[in-house]
Amino acid sequence: MSSNSGSWSESVNLRRVSVYGVLVVMVAFYLAPLETGLMTAFKTQNAFFSTTPFAPPPADGVTVQPWAAALDRLGPGVVNSLLFAVPATMLSALFGSMAAYGMTNLNWKYQVGVLSLFVAGVFIPYQSVLVPLTRFWSMVDVASLLAFIPPLADRAGLIELGVTHAAYGIPICTVLFRGYYLSLDDEMLEAARLDGASPARIYRKIVLPLSKPMFAVTLIYQFTNIWNDLLFALVLVSDPSNAPVTIALNTLKGSMVQQYNVQMAGAFIAALPTLVIYVLFGEQFAKGVAGET
Repeated sequence: MSSNSGSWSESVNLRRVSVYGVLVVMVAFYLAPLETGLMTAFKTQNAFFSTTPFAPPPADGVTVQPWAAALDRLGPGVVNSLLFAVPATMLSALFGSMAAYGMTNLNWKYQVGVLSLFVAGVFIPYQSVLVPLTRFWSMVDVASLLAFIPPLADRAGLIELGVTHAAYGIPICTVLFRGYYLSLDDEMLEAARLDGASPARIYRKIVLPLSKPMFAVTLIYQFTNIWNDLLFALVLVSDPSNAPVTIALNTLKGSMVQQYNVQMAGAFIAALPTLVIYVLFGEQFAKGVAGET
């Protein structure tokens, strides 16, 4: 018995060591590009060319100048991106929640057809709407409409970009919220209806407070997509002073000399807001993905 027990214990330990070994290799493989970029961002140009990319910089090759240079050039772009990404994210999540509530807890004609349109909207690629999108905004002419408010008129490109992303994000937010609302307790909502609560009051007082986990999911998803977008920004923003961070990051690419340390520092700076959003809403995000209320 003791011999068999010892063999079984050794087999379990060996299996556990193998699993952890595979996990460590996978983590190292996944983090290798991040480690390489971080090491590059702290190297001088001479240190970068004299060492391997993933190696730490030598004592005389450590510098924070690439970070200062990248922040100086990306600072306005970060502000511009926040100006349209935050409102667009919040609006798409809110409208998606309201639309999902209307197609989950209310019965009305053509509901299935409208839901099918929302689902179809999720799969429309950016490239297919570029021509009608540019023609639409040229006809609307936001700058002229807001000419009596100069600060907003000067940001017309960012307003167009924010509205576009908000509208484009509503379908996916609606689909996500609908799946979440289908798991809500019907008896609780029915009790509210029997007490005379209107659909709007049920949404405000019951459904909306229970939607925090799914709001975290949609906010993280939408903010990441909007923040990282380059295509719509290139098409809709013509004023360099309104360029978002993705366009500003592209300008770090030199024409004659490639400053890889500055580019890597800029990439980390540009990615920081999405990381902050995930840290702030990470717990609620996990609950939303798991379908918890």
